[in-house]
Amino acid sequence: MLVYPSSIDLSTRTLRFLARQLTARRRDIGTRWRRLLVARQALLALAHLRCGDTYAQLAAGFGIGIATVYRYIREAIEVLAALAPPLAEAMMTIRTKAFVILDGTLLPIDRIAADTPYYSGKHKRHGMNVQVLTDPFGRLLWASPALPGSTHDLTAARQHGIIDALAAAGLNCWADKAYQGAGTPVRVPIRGRHLKRWKRRHNTTQAKIRCVGEQAMATLKGWRLLRKLRCSTNHITNIVKAVLVLHHASA
Repeated sequence: MLVYPSSIDLSTRTLRFLARQLTARRRDIGTRWRRLLVARQALLALAHLRCGDTYAQLAAGFGIGIATVYRYIREAIEVLAALAPPLAEAMMTIRTKAFVILDGTLLPIDRIAADTPYYSGKHKRHGMNVQVLTDPFGRLLWASPALPGSTHDLTAARQHGIIDALAAAGLNCWADKAYQGAGTPVRVPIRGRHLKRWKRRHNTTQAKIRCVGEQAMATLKGWRLLRKLRCSTNHITNIVKAVLVLHHASA
């Protein structure tokens, strides 16, 4: 296999952050020797998460076995996922915002047609449903655990406790038509075909607000691993949490 030098569009601050977490991890478990130094393991994990490089590609590039690559990446993801704040903790930051934008996204996965729970009728593909909260400037604040792609956005938001948390905080929230019936804290477009002029203006204004939230979706999809996940669905929540932590660390 040919090997060539490449680059990752992340700052050295992100690399140093992950390296510090891995150093603490090795100290806690009493590791004496590894094939890779901490900084190299951090670089390995970032290459996988950010660029979507496969285990085979990374094994060839770093001169280690595929099984070792798997263990190193899994360890890094678990260390990062443990740092991700739950919704209750994230609400302390979210409460300081004028309003938030709620939206759902589907992370594509590698599944066959028989895996019905993971098939999204809206997107016509298999995936995992993730709910995202962003601030008025489109900055990613919080991402939910992943649910099967067939889960409706409103059902997912309720299951994660997002609606109740927003209501308790008294926050205004903008969302699309998928959240119709969410209640007072969530403002959605007015439904119907032949709407009066003021109603159309209301929907246009709201669409301009919600489109800012697409920046957060682009932030998530900037981590190329999330564009097509081929791992077990049980690991996807930890991957999303790891990406969220790295995003905040590099901000």
